[in-house]
Amino acid sequence: MPPRVHAAALRLQSSFVTKRLLIPGRNCWRVERARRLAFFIDAAPYFAAVRAAIRRAKRSVFILGWDFDSRILLVPQGANDGYPEPLGEFLKEVVRRERDLSMYVLSWDFAMVYAGDREWLPLYKLGWKTHPRPRLEFRLDDRHPFSGSHHQKVVVVDDSVAFVGGLDLTHGRWDTPEHEAVQPYRLDAQGRQSRPNHDVQAIVEGPAARALGDLCRDRWVRATGKRPAGFSAAASDPWPAHVSPEITGIDVAIARTDPGYLTRQPVREIRRLYADAIAAARRSLYLENQYFSSSVVGSALAARLREKDGPEVVVVSRLTEEGWLETRTMGLLRAHLHRKLAEADANGRYRLLYPHIPGLDRPHLLNVHSKVLVVDDELASVGSANFNNRSMGFDTECNIAIEACGDDRIRGLIASLRNRLLAEHLATTPDVVGREIGRASGSVIEAVEALRRPGRTLEPIDPPLSPDVEYLLPASALVDPEKPVDPEAMLVELVPPDARKPLAVRVAQYSAGLLLFAALAAITRWTPVREWFALGALIGAARDAADAPGAGLAAVAAFVLGGFLAFPITVLMVATILVFGPFAGGLYAFVGALLNAAATFWLGWRLRRDTVRRIAGDRLNRITRRFTRRGIVALAVIRLLPIAPFPVVNLVAGASRLRFRDFLVSTAIGVAPALVLTIVFLDRAEAAIRTPRPDTVAGLVAVSAFLLAGALFVWRRFGRDAR
Repeated sequence: MPPRVHAAALRLQSSFVTKRLLIPGRNCWRVERARRLAFFIDAAPYFAAVRAAIRRAKRSVFILGWDFDSRILLVPQGANDGYPEPLGEFLKEVVRRERDLSMYVLSWDFAMVYAGDREWLPLYKLGWKTHPRPRLEFRLDDRHPFSGSHHQKVVVVDDSVAFVGGLDLTHGRWDTPEHEAVQPYRLDAQGRQSRPNHDVQAIVEGPAARALGDLCRDRWVRATGKRPAGFSAAASDPWPAHVSPEITGIDVAIARTDPGYLTRQPVREIRRLYADAIAAARRSLYLENQYFSSSVVGSALAARLREKDGPEVVVVSRLTEEGWLETRTMGLLRAHLHRKLAEADANGRYRLLYPHIPGLDRPHLLNVHSKVLVVDDELASVGSANFNNRSMGFDTECNIAIEACGDDRIRGLIASLRNRLLAEHLATTPDVVGREIGRASGSVIEAVEALRRPGRTLEPIDPPLSPDVEYLLPASALVDPEKPVDPEAMLVELVPPDARKPLAVRVAQYSAGLLLFAALAAITRWTPVREWFALGALIGAARDAADAPGAGLAAVAAFVLGGFLAFPITVLMVATILVFGPFAGGLYAFVGALLNAAATFWLGWRLRRDTVRRIAGDRLNRITRRFTRRGIVALAVIRLLPIAPFPVVNLVAGASRLRFRDFLVSTAIGVAPALVLTIVFLDRAEAAIRTPRPDTVAGLVAVSAFLLAGALFVWRRFGRDAR
């Protein structure tokens, strides 16, 4: 550990019990009093509590989230409270009954990669904007840097009660501590059984809730440009009647991350909070998180593990990532950080664990989605911020934290939170966990080892580390950034120099090919060559055949066969549009291209990876290394910009085990622009050939000029990087 860091850690350790660690302006925004506070473990009790609190609202409700789904049932067994069960209808009815109530729902304006898992435009679907001055407003927050997201998960009712944690009001989150393999109430966006989900949320009441209301108002103004209602504490108490506070009269710190996209003043309070808390630990650090890749957290933990008498570090995370892309990005980064900490752990004080639950099989293993840090019995933090770089400075985040400062009540609450979490994972009770930690003189690791039994328990994670991980790790700057990413830098990273040169050439060649087609068509129309090559007659005969039954099906089948024969997809598109016309031909070409891609994707899936590598060649193998790090993003770039032949890209995608849905979505995104451009050009070219009037010729010239301008733009945009 560097001398200055070591000295700072010693100062923090010596002052932990007697002085405040949480300092507004350094590692938190504000410290406010909460008259009542409690923690919810897993979504079932939280969802029921948030419904009960909103039902009591009189003045205002704010809902901030990474995702929001109006179709979910907060109490799937049935709330039986006289209000509609679906969340959206419930909110509408609460507003209808309370004439002085306004609600504001702010959700991230998501990236298209999540389109299949999101509810599209619930504000119009539910009729939330049917009134010129609606009292229930839903907005998508797009005020973020490139590839950033709004990740705060906050609900504030009447500025009196607030909920903060890792849970969004959306599908796939509801679950109970049992995390059963088959749970009819835990469903995804398509109504299918979703992965079990573990999370933590807190509820506070009093000035701390009012401060969180201020945070929500600021977020709403920046996202929408409109100012919501001001402070609106009501005479009634929205605290859920069935929820017992775990403590009363406690100071709560609110810590944030904000990239400063609009304000130009980045906020990194959570980053400092985590670093300061880790430096101050004396005996143990208990962490729960879905990700584990933060360079700040990793360096701070490694420094403590190198100390002779440093604290234990127990990290509980999920065994498997969400899908192919996360496995090859965040999973790789976690494996690298795990190796770094294992090397620093000379005294056996580090464990990386996952909750093992019998009966859960891949891909439905427990998703540890919580974001919890517990330091000794002295400090606890709960919120939306993951232990990754994005949460340290790139996405918007909100955590709350409490510290004991010598107060035994608060020390008991902090220990209780940690013990409740461990008890759930180890299938025992918090009292048993507490006694075992006491018997082990405060050692969480010894307590966990003593309480592990066959069945539900905590098991070690040993994430595999690929031999070429050091080559892949520079991608962390884009996969898990701590500051906004330059879109140009992302493209440079996705497309290596040896592929960028062919990119400009390929676009120019594509444009030249279409222009050459027009020139040939003109020659066959206006020169004696028309007597040797009757283009119009050939097209006419083909269109007569197109009227035959099953012709469209035959055209689509030709695309599939062409995929296996590596026939150029552009030629198939041009032929189909010429034969069937722009509308039917465009539809057949689009469907055929997707089926062509699906067929060769399947072939790549079936073939061995080495076989596909030999087919792809060395140059595309280098592109593939970027592709395996980026998945759908890289595929969209390759589709939109013709870097490699269509069938080869499909083979590589299949062999790389890209999720099929992501593959089809990105293929559709990439194929559509080229198809539309081809249709427009062929339509204008045919019009000029058939009826060579000034207007038709001018249309063809305009389209040709657009093609040339596009090719010139691409050459200037990418050509310099390609030299």
